[in-house]
Amino acid sequence: LARFFSLFFSNFSTLFFLSWVLSENMQGSSALSCSSNSISAPVGLCCSQRPTLPFRNQRIVLENPSSLKIFHFHRNTTFPLLNCTATEEIVEASETEGLFVETGYIYSVHGLQGEVRVKATTDFPELRFSQPGRRWLRQQVTGRDMIQEIELVEGRGHPGQKSWILKFHEINTIEQAQKLVGSALLVKDEDRPILEEGEFYTPDLVGMKVFLKETRELVGTVINVFNSGASDLLHVELLPDRNARPQLEGSASGPLVWVPFVEAIVPNIDLSKREMLITPPKGLLELNIRADERSKKERRQLEWKERKKSQKRLIAAKKILHEMEQDHIFHGFRYGEKNQRSFLANQIVDVNSILLQHALQNKKIPYKRWSFLDFVNALQVNDTLKLSKEFFSIENVEHSSIGSKVQEQGHCLISSGKVAIVLALTESKLLGTSSIPEPAGPHEEIAYLHVKALLNDSHRLLKMEDRPSVPLIVVCPAESIEYLKQLFMDHDYFSFDSEKVWFLEEEKLPVVSASQEEENKHKILMKSPWEILQGPAGSAGIVTLLSSQNLLEHLHVMGVEYIQVCSGNQEFINGEMLLGFTKSREANAGIQVFRDAGYLEEHFNIVFSIDFAKKLTKKIDKLQFKAILKPNQHVEMVEKEWVDVIPSSPNSYEFHSSIYSCLNACPPSKVCLVDITA
Repeated sequence: LARFFSLFFSNFSTLFFLSWVLSENMQGSSALSCSSNSISAPVGLCCSQRPTLPFRNQRIVLENPSSLKIFHFHRNTTFPLLNCTATEEIVEASETEGLFVETGYIYSVHGLQGEVRVKATTDFPELRFSQPGRRWLRQQVTGRDMIQEIELVEGRGHPGQKSWILKFHEINTIEQAQKLVGSALLVKDEDRPILEEGEFYTPDLVGMKVFLKETRELVGTVINVFNSGASDLLHVELLPDRNARPQLEGSASGPLVWVPFVEAIVPNIDLSKREMLITPPKGLLELNIRADERSKKERRQLEWKERKKSQKRLIAAKKILHEMEQDHIFHGFRYGEKNQRSFLANQIVDVNSILLQHALQNKKIPYKRWSFLDFVNALQVNDTLKLSKEFFSIENVEHSSIGSKVQEQGHCLISSGKVAIVLALTESKLLGTSSIPEPAGPHEEIAYLHVKALLNDSHRLLKMEDRPSVPLIVVCPAESIEYLKQLFMDHDYFSFDSEKVWFLEEEKLPVVSASQEEENKHKILMKSPWEILQGPAGSAGIVTLLSSQNLLEHLHVMGVEYIQVCSGNQEFINGEMLLGFTKSREANAGIQVFRDAGYLEEHFNIVFSIDFAKKLTKKIDKLQFKAILKPNQHVEMVEKEWVDVIPSSPNSYEFHSSIYSCLNACPPSKVCLVDITA
């Protein structure tokens, strides 16, 4: 046994020494020098432009480039996977310039004669798989990419499987073929087909810098290209900060966006500079960017907390309605689909129960109602400024020292950002409508003509140069909010700052029954088992809206001192004179009225100081509501069935309150009036 081990180690040492000498000679031999490289994971694509409608798309040619660099030779005994006659060299990939292109990968064996199945990653399958000749295989051995030459004997397509069946030289058994499964098929990079003018290989696009064509602003870097079917898509990594320098490799990455690789959006590509210019449509670079950068776990936790808050709000709202003896509203929870029950829950939470209770209390307690006309007549003479409509012409204002001084003071408030405008578009009488109509077909332009005319008229609302500094709150019906948002976006927000524009749904109150049998019990009527019948609460609801949305506090932080609340159905609502006069009189509220209009309550232009407006939200009991008797169709639960009730006479009350009733909370000495006559 000792002699055996002695002989074994002696022979082993001799073999090791000879192997080392042979290896040194091979590395020094210039005749066997060769290059290798490491394989890059991205799919290599060739993109060619072709005309389509409405753009010229570019198709992807799947031909994967491998970044195979320098070949390091090893003995065959280290990689006994293949037995090929073309060459016996096995090489390891390293990180140098790419010399190979990946054309497919072997995913299975076929039959018993050593054939294999290949999934093509090239748009030249006939060229790559049907023509015999030299190919290269890339496999992983002990965690390293190894390259070996192999001879393709024949290949044929397999249409049913969308693959190719290949036969390699000296691979004749299923056992030999199984050793090839998982390998990537490669060809020399120099064998890539020459592209026509205007065509690009995807590897040439990946890594390119992307600039905006108009401004030459650096947008980001192309990190990959994908075929979406209709057209190719560039996956662009945006800079975390558009004004920052390009990120170094390994640094924090920016958001990813998709850019269609069509000539209309990517008109210029410079391969030598590795740059491309793009002309993206408005909003394209903002698509698919997640504003919330929190993790998925954090977002789920936040969603869970929001659901718990919603459940608590629903429980609290149901408790209040139960105390008001309105339990019939909850019948809808026992019927319908999940989305219908959710809609009912949202409606219950949104009911302004405090305002509803106050309106019902107004209905029950008779007293002398507050009169706006009597209030105006009670104002002191020195708190009233009477002007004619002609006064507001430029010539007359310039020749009036008092008027010009007051108007200049108002303009100073506006231009310095100390005024916010609340524009109520809920009761417009223009075009024969009682509210902004729901857009439909060709009448869309006509239906919103009064809105555009109002916002485009500097004389009626606000001068264009002052609008960027003025916050704007638009109050309108729920069905009009989305269209109004689009209208503002299409017209560049009519020169207002988009960050200072809010759209609020008008305040609504439930419609209640008017039963003579139960005079003091008013049931909330249901439009359907899952929808509460509601009506506009009137212009006074603007006060509660500002309170519920916490906008007053936000405006106060922005430095706003006065809030102008106006309806959009007036011939003249410019507030410079009213603001200046309110400021000069140090009043809590200022009113502009048209005597010829007969002091119509639906035409209003009022200025509140921000401090008075905040106090007003805590004095909702000062608002005066009218209970208007009207017929309203509704549904009721009768013997466990829903029944439609179609009245032949008035059967319900709708509550309405004018914004002028807010002045009931303000002493006349703190109110000023601008009275405009014809």
